[in-house]
Amino acid sequence: MAIRLVILLTINAVALWVANAIFDSVRIHGFWAYFIGALVLGIANAVLKPVLAILTLPLIILTLGFFYLLINIAMVALAEWIAPNFSIDGFWTYAGVVVIIWAVNWIAHAMIDKLEGGRRPQLA
Repeated sequence: MAIRLVILLTINAVALWVANAIFDSVRIHGFWAYFIGALVLGIANAVLKPVLAILTLPLIILTLGFFYLLINIAMVALAEWIAPNFSIDGFWTYAGVVVIIWAVNWIAHAMIDKLEGGRRPQLA
């Protein structure tokens, strides 16, 4: 279980690194900025995002999912606010960072599933 958490944290940190490399208006400097940013993203996505998605479900349906993008942007904004030496400028940059984080997580989880032989760990 602890190894999986470290892997998930590393995937989020790599996603932030990729976003930092692609966008000029994303500035993340130092190990602690990546570590804390990835940690906040992981906790926010596991705890806050599901609660916000349920509370705003009618709005998500009414906007055909656009409001869900805004929830994801809020999770990235929370990570930026908490982590040191981490800044993002502009709405479209936030949207791009969300897409990059999604893509890196999707690719990494597909690779992990392939390495595990397509089986998911069973929760007892």
